[in-house]
Amino acid sequence: MCISRPQTPNRLLQRLLTVTASLLACVMLAGISGQATAGAAPLAHRAPWGGYEEVWVPSEMGPIKVQIQWASRGGNAALYLLDGLRARNDRNAWTFETNALDQFRNDNVTLVMPVGGESSFYTDWMAPSNFNGQQTTYKWETFLTRDLPNYLETRGVSRHNNGVLGLSMGGSAAMTLAAHHRDQFKFAGSLSGYLNLSAPGMREAIRVSMLDAGRYNVDSMWGPPWSPLWLRNDPFVVAPQLAGLSLYVYAASGLPGPFDQPNAPIEYFNTATGMGLEALALANTRAFEFKLNSLGIPATFSFPAHGTHSWPYWSAELWKARPQILNTLNAW
Repeated sequence: MCISRPQTPNRLLQRLLTVTASLLACVMLAGISGQATAGAAPLAHRAPWGGYEEVWVPSEMGPIKVQIQWASRGGNAALYLLDGLRARNDRNAWTFETNALDQFRNDNVTLVMPVGGESSFYTDWMAPSNFNGQQTTYKWETFLTRDLPNYLETRGVSRHNNGVLGLSMGGSAAMTLAAHHRDQFKFAGSLSGYLNLSAPGMREAIRVSMLDAGRYNVDSMWGPPWSPLWLRNDPFVVAPQLAGLSLYVYAASGLPGPFDQPNAPIEYFNTATGMGLEALALANTRAFEFKLNSLGIPATFSFPAHGTHSWPYWSAELWKARPQILNTLNAW
């Protein structure tokens, strides 16, 4: 028969201290273990909730300014808006020639508007232009598909849930970028883009246009007219690679419409120029439509009876494309 002995106060105190130390050690180990798990887990970046920001993103061309309107509720989708042939170095024209920011302000998609790239076709050039003293070689495709998504990913924007839309030069680029970078873009849109660069006279027309817009030498871009780079950057040629993408394609007739109200000589001149440019874009886009139809690739086409090559029409067309963009990127 065992008889328990009464414990002395010293032994009770010693046991109490032992139990307390053991409990404290368990709590500390649990805390340390929890911190290690949290530290080992990958950081979860979230895009800012709404608001506008201008940032500078490193590139092979030097720092590039990018204007950004963040998704209204921190979503991971982005829409790249590309400028035209006469892109400026201070602002992307979508931010001041249109109401694009207002159109998407309450939507869960980030608008990404790179600044610069005059006459670049947003492609990687072979060399600096030797007609205007250009100091660096354009590397816009590398920037838009590597450097910029690398930066945006640190701010919570997905590398794979993006759309790209442009006008004129930017429309051509949007299609070729989407064709060559299917992992990045789910949607591509062209507004008055030149989508059949292999058509007779198009390469010569581009050469003249680029000389007029900054004295750029097209041979520094894609080489002579027989270079394979011309084919790589022709939406008509790379059309088979667009299968499965959500596509929106617009070109008007070139006839003056509701946004054409010239009153001064310069305005009449600009309207006439816009008529010719849009008629050429329409011919290119109709050929592109035929090519997609022959391949069985569906797209949304918009061919209004009136409209010239000018910003008010592109702003209105962006609004029409908006539901398709938001549906594709799940960004309502």
